[in-house]
Amino acid sequence: MQFVNAESFEDWRNTARRLLCEKVSPEDVQWIAGVAQPSLFVNGQTAVSQPGESVATVPKAFLTMARSVSCHRDAARWGLLYRTLWRLTHGIPHLLEITTDDDVYQLTQMQKAVTRDAHKMKAFVRFRKVVDESGVENYVAWHRPDHRIVRLTAPFFARRFKGMNWTILTPDESATWDQRTLTFGPGIPASKAPGAEALEELWKTYYASIFNPARVKVAAMKREMPVRHWATLPESSLIEDLLRQAPQRVEEMVKKSEGFAQTAMHYMPAHGDVPDTGSLETLRQAAAGCQACHLHQHATQTVFGEGPSNAKIVLVGEQPGDREDLQGHPFVGPAGMLLNEALDLAGIDRSQVYVTNVVKHFKFSETSTPRGKQRLHKKPDSREIFACRPWLEAELAAIRPEVVVCLGATSAQALFGRDFRITRDRGELLATDWCQHTMATWHPAAILRMPDEQQRRQMKDQLVNDLQRCGS
Repeated sequence: MQFVNAESFEDWRNTARRLLCEKVSPEDVQWIAGVAQPSLFVNGQTAVSQPGESVATVPKAFLTMARSVSCHRDAARWGLLYRTLWRLTHGIPHLLEITTDDDVYQLTQMQKAVTRDAHKMKAFVRFRKVVDESGVENYVAWHRPDHRIVRLTAPFFARRFKGMNWTILTPDESATWDQRTLTFGPGIPASKAPGAEALEELWKTYYASIFNPARVKVAAMKREMPVRHWATLPESSLIEDLLRQAPQRVEEMVKKSEGFAQTAMHYMPAHGDVPDTGSLETLRQAAAGCQACHLHQHATQTVFGEGPSNAKIVLVGEQPGDREDLQGHPFVGPAGMLLNEALDLAGIDRSQVYVTNVVKHFKFSETSTPRGKQRLHKKPDSREIFACRPWLEAELAAIRPEVVVCLGATSAQALFGRDFRITRDRGELLATDWCQHTMATWHPAAILRMPDEQQRRQMKDQLVNDLQRCGS
């Protein structure tokens, strides 16, 4: 029995390579857990070098999974990762596709826990303004995550708040951004974090103004915003009073705008209706009854995504059109025909690609559509996109693709943020929370609507070239 000490993730990586080279089975290793780090294998490579032997390779899906699992607090994670690595490189290369396998199931649950924790950190961190002796403004936040996710989530905050100096403190580690570089330091207890200043009062005023009593679901709120995080949220001191006043405020709002409460409830997010599962079929069946927004009232049916559950590429459009709404399948109309042609030219088999939309119901103008004619789509608004977003996130979590391609501005802004401009950033492979390689390109429908033939041909060529890059 070998006892190996993993004080850092780098230690685990180097030790795992050595153990594989020496052909040491997982049963002969006892791992001593240390601090997790968020990277696996140098430079993100998926090959495990063994001196004097051929290179052992692992699926990229394992790399993605291990990045998350490495942040989990469970001391058994190192041994579980090595055992899975051993099995992947010793006769079971498709192990991750066996979702009923005990090791794969454990890793998947750990990955989900870390992903949920990362999302909550992004939602619950509240910065407080601190001015240093030289008059420079810094923004400081203290957060207590369930897992060691500071390095995993810090790049998100650097992208979102790139124009300010900030520091996020946790009991395990700290992250600091100076508008140029991310640096990491030791953790700090809550007692050492800066106190509340005027910025908190400003945030409380804002929170009270946007609080919508017609949409309150206390149980869901506590599930999405665990009570243990309330101590670090300035607005939490208002929650009890706001909930107490909610019935009266709803009544007043209804009086001012008849039917407001009913309309507001149409936009309740679908989070509570999305099953926590990796099965696309289960998600598809559940989405068929989704009523998270009002679009379901006029659409013929839910148009869910289609394609293999292990697809390497996922294409994400805006919403189903007239043909898709009637047939119940994505991209089967004119835009779908152009997409098929572009995929063929790019050398990509559509049957191996998962195709879906940000919004699953067809939105069209009833008043402007003559009876019996093709219905013309209307762009979904932010509330409808928000209501449907959990289904897209569940699809991506279930598939774990290598590449996500956003077709058009709506899907691009849904994944990259509202500042994304497809005319400026089209064709760039960027990292998102759902996939390390995410790209935006033209929507086939936008190409079809282009009146200038030369411009239309140019956009089509660009679509084909972008798809070729994703398929290579």
